[in-house]
Amino acid sequence: MKRAVVLLSGGLDSATTLAICRREGFEPHALSFDYGQRHKLEVEAAKRVAASLGAREHRIALIDLRVFGGSALTAGIAVPKNRETGNASGIPITYVPARNTIFLSYALAWCEVLGAADIFIGANAIDYSGYPDCRPEFIAAFERLAGLATKTGVEGTRFEIHAPLIAMSKPEIIRKGVELGVDFSLTHSCYDPSADGVACGECDSCRLRLEGFRAAGLKDPIRYANR
Repeated sequence: MKRAVVLLSGGLDSATTLAICRREGFEPHALSFDYGQRHKLEVEAAKRVAASLGAREHRIALIDLRVFGGSALTAGIAVPKNRETGNASGIPITYVPARNTIFLSYALAWCEVLGAADIFIGANAIDYSGYPDCRPEFIAAFERLAGLATKTGVEGTRFEIHAPLIAMSKPEIIRKGVELGVDFSLTHSCYDPSADGVACGECDSCRLRLEGFRAAGLKDPIRYANR
């Protein structure tokens, strides 16, 4: 069984991606980040998801992107609420500078140690919030970089960045997760939850998630302050 590193945030996209990785016959090694985000709930959700979906191991890298800030998730900036997500223009303040580049670099380093050549990421270019590091062009560029920037790449290993959700709508992702046995009650998506973990229901992430469940004809199993 080939090993793969799976970036696992604890949200529904990354949970579905982990399930797809297993379905495709890989041995998944889940990687999450405590990066100074607004809350630790997503890290706890990632632990639950990794255990539920049978990750071979789950590691949490500790980094602090608050040293740069520049995002509502890593600085004292308010999270936007009740935006029209389908018509939003520009890159929102919840974008964390270079986050996926940083995360994929960590995953690439772990691949070298594991002797793995495959990385799975839940990036999505359809129902997303306008983040530049969720586009197919970015994934393809990082894949090329991986072959140039690593010892194993120079020695002939061809790295592949798998983004199985890249062209799927949120309802399609949710249906795929259900098909693969993902327990979405274990996941967390909200940018600005209450202290006891209740999702706000008003940030971009909550709204995209709620709209996705509605369009899929399913009930979202997590708690919301506002639906």
